[in-house]
Amino acid sequence: MKNQLTLLFVLLGYLLLPMSMSGTTVALPQIGTALDASGGALQWVVTGYFLTASSFMLVAGSTGDLLGRRRVYRFGGATFAVGSLVAALTPNILLLDIARTVTGVGAAGVMAGGGAILATTFSGAERTRAFAAMGTTAGVGLAIGPTLAGWLVGSLGWRATFGVFALGGILLLAGTFAMTESRAAQRPRADWLGAVTFIGGLASAMFAITQSSRAGWTSAVVLSLLAAGAVLLTAFALVERRSAHPVLDLSLLRNRKFVGWVLAGVVMVLGFGGVTSFLPTYLQGSNGLSARDSGLVMLMSTAPVLVLPLLGGRLVNRGTSPRLLIVTGLLLISAGNAWLTSLHQGIGAWQLLGPLATIGTGVGLASGLIDAQAMNQVDQSRAGMAAGLLNTVRGGSQTLVLALFGSMLISLLTGRIGAEQAGRVATGSLAGPGHDVLAGHLTESWQVLLWAIAGLTALGAVAVAVLLRAPRTRCPQPAVPAAA
Repeated sequence: MKNQLTLLFVLLGYLLLPMSMSGTTVALPQIGTALDASGGALQWVVTGYFLTASSFMLVAGSTGDLLGRRRVYRFGGATFAVGSLVAALTPNILLLDIARTVTGVGAAGVMAGGGAILATTFSGAERTRAFAAMGTTAGVGLAIGPTLAGWLVGSLGWRATFGVFALGGILLLAGTFAMTESRAAQRPRADWLGAVTFIGGLASAMFAITQSSRAGWTSAVVLSLLAAGAVLLTAFALVERRSAHPVLDLSLLRNRKFVGWVLAGVVMVLGFGGVTSFLPTYLQGSNGLSARDSGLVMLMSTAPVLVLPLLGGRLVNRGTSPRLLIVTGLLLISAGNAWLTSLHQGIGAWQLLGPLATIGTGVGLASGLIDAQAMNQVDQSRAGMAAGLLNTVRGGSQTLVLALFGSMLISLLTGRIGAEQAGRVATGSLAGPGHDVLAGHLTESWQVLLWAIAGLTALGAVAVAVLLRAPRTRCPQPAVPAAA
């Protein structure tokens, strides 16, 4: 019974936090009006949460191994609740930005702590089922986040959205009393220098990426942030090599199969991250769909994620090769992107069903496998570290994919219609004279990007297949008879 309660509350965290990430964007227009905010200050409501959540996940996971995974999860739930409550009551945009940034730290504790708790609570087939349920739940959170947030904002106002998240955080905190504490057998000194250099380096690099679409990759700010990130991450690698008890044990990266599953997570994000985030904008600008209708179209890609992670876990428990399933999933994502190059102005929802469902099927298969199979490659004493690394890599990949997708789309449009209109058209603003011509250029740019994503995802699938291949066993040499 206690294990089932543990699973229930961990799943609640994986439902709530993706909703907080994807749903808050819907509230930005009302927040801007209410707090007289715009531009970077308003965008930081989303960016600040995402940066701290991604940057702190590895440190949160390793801290859980050291001090206790339930303790880190509890701290994360409490921080998430307090940050969301302050966001709901804030009188100005500055305090809201600070609250959301702090809330991201809490999200890191919940995400990294939750994965480690599942890894140490369950084993064998039960672990596979638990992580499959986690993949399904995270998919549900991402899928219904904008819809639920839109309903809350429309019915009760944007403050109620953060109030709901605060109540959810309180539930997560209460749920920790049903969990069993676990930590590594030894309790070494904390690697503070490793933690500081990692958080600083990753935050600098990710902030540079988020600023690139507005300031440009060659701007002094972006280049300075990238340089600072590179220096700090290099220092982090040097510190970890010499540390007796590092935040990230670099020997994890010498485990070929673990790296293969981490790479699978990156390839999965590459294959669907940009499409799911930017396709609604295309449909609204080129086809004139409403925000609600474009959201309904996107359910074609998210619906399979509600079912297939559990199916994938069941197939693994019945003897199907995880390597076969993950490669199949990634190739389906690649095929879906290639199929989506049929995109054109006026395309109907039924014409989008095939490619979007194919992408969603691939994501559904992959998302139920990656965490469980990666955790199977490490011992329990490093479960928090491994969970933190997985979530960090996925979060960083999502940031990079979103920034590069938007930047490449604008670059392709600039070559066709000039820099003055490219940014406006890329965000779906096509109203006025020449709508059809601009929609044609936008479609052609999308098709180029989709072919590139399809090709890179296919190459990634091949690389994952190679990394997950079982090592060859040498045939024993026949004994040479002794001379008489």
